[in-house]
Amino acid sequence: MKRAQDNPELAETLRRRRFLGVAAGATAAGLLGTGTAAAAQTGTTTTATTTASAQNGRGGPLVPRGHLGIQLYTLRDQVQSIGFAGVFEELARYGYDQVEFAGYTQGTGDITLKQLGRLMRDNGLRGIGSHVGYYSDDPKAYTFATNLTQVLDDAEALGLPHVGTASGPWRYGSTVDGWKRCAEEFNTYGAAAKARGLKFYQHNHAEEFSFATDRPDVRLYDVLLAETDPELVHLEMDIYWAYVAQYRFGRKADGSPAPFEPLNYVLRAPHRYPLFHVKDGEHDETVPDGYRMVDVGDGDIDYRRFLSAVGKTHGGRRDHHWMVEHDQPADSLTTARRSARYLRSLRCGGRG
Repeated sequence: MKRAQDNPELAETLRRRRFLGVAAGATAAGLLGTGTAAAAQTGTTTTATTTASAQNGRGGPLVPRGHLGIQLYTLRDQVQSIGFAGVFEELARYGYDQVEFAGYTQGTGDITLKQLGRLMRDNGLRGIGSHVGYYSDDPKAYTFATNLTQVLDDAEALGLPHVGTASGPWRYGSTVDGWKRCAEEFNTYGAAAKARGLKFYQHNHAEEFSFATDRPDVRLYDVLLAETDPELVHLEMDIYWAYVAQYRFGRKADGSPAPFEPLNYVLRAPHRYPLFHVKDGEHDETVPDGYRMVDVGDGDIDYRRFLSAVGKTHGGRRDHHWMVEHDQPADSLTTARRSARYLRSLRCGGRG
C-alpha cells in the first residue's frame, strides 16, 4: 500500500497560519431555542430512558459520544517527538473519539496507512477526515488537482468518511469568475469522492469571507456556496476563523456595513457542514483580528449557543463532528486535554 507524501502546497498553507484572534461578534439569538431543563434521574432509570433523554436534549452532552475529534496539526510537535502511537494513547485517555489528519506522516518518517489504521484501532479512535492540498505546479505533488486517484485511494484505505482541503479557492485569483472556476473543480473532486462513498470538503480561513476584487459587493464565500453542488461539496467551518472574518469583513470596501453571522450559514444548510473546527479566542482589540487564540473554554466564543443551535437541526446530533484545533498551543497535549474536558462538560439545557 502506498504511503501518502506530505505535499508542499499543504505544508505552505499550514506554515502561513498565524497566532491570530477571533471576534465573537453578534449572535443569532433569534434563531436559538432555550434548552429544556435536565431530566431528573433515579436509581431505577433504564439505559434506554437515559439515552432518550440525551437525544431529546434533557441533560445530555452537547457533543454526543463518538463525535469529538482533534485536528492533528494541533499536536504536530508531539507527533514528531513521541510518534502517532504515543499521541493516540494520550488522545484516548482524554476522551477523544476521532482524529483528522494534516498529512499522514507529519515528520515521523516512513509510516504506512496500514500502520496508522492499526494504531487508531488499538486506541479506539476513528479517522474522520484529512486535509490535502488543492493544487500544485508540480504534477507529482500530492494534491486533488494532480493526484486525485491516489488521494482518494489513501482516504479509502484508512476508512475516512471525509477527505478535503484547507486550501482556499484562490487558484484563479479573487474574482467571481475565478472562484466559479475553482467551484467547478471542487464539484469534480466531490463527484469522484462520492463515487467512492466519501465526502469532499473545504475548510475555511478568514479570507474566504472577503469580497471579490471585481465585485466588491459580493462575498466570496457566497460564490463558493452558490456555485458548488451541495450533494458533492461539503464544508468544514472553522468557527474561530469565521468569527475573525466577521470582525475583519463586516464592512465593504466603501465602508458600508456588511454584517453576517457565521452560525446562520450552518443553520440555513446544516447538511453541508459535517465537520467543524472548534477553537476559542479572547477579546483583545490591540491585535488585528480583535481576539487572541486560546484553549477551548477560555475565550469568548459562545460554544454552548453554537453547539446547541446545530444540535437542534435535523440530524444535528448525528451528522456533525467537532474537531478541536489550536494553531500555536503553548503545550499541545495540555490544550488537547483541557479543550476536551471543557467540551465534554457542556450539557443540553444546563450551564455545564
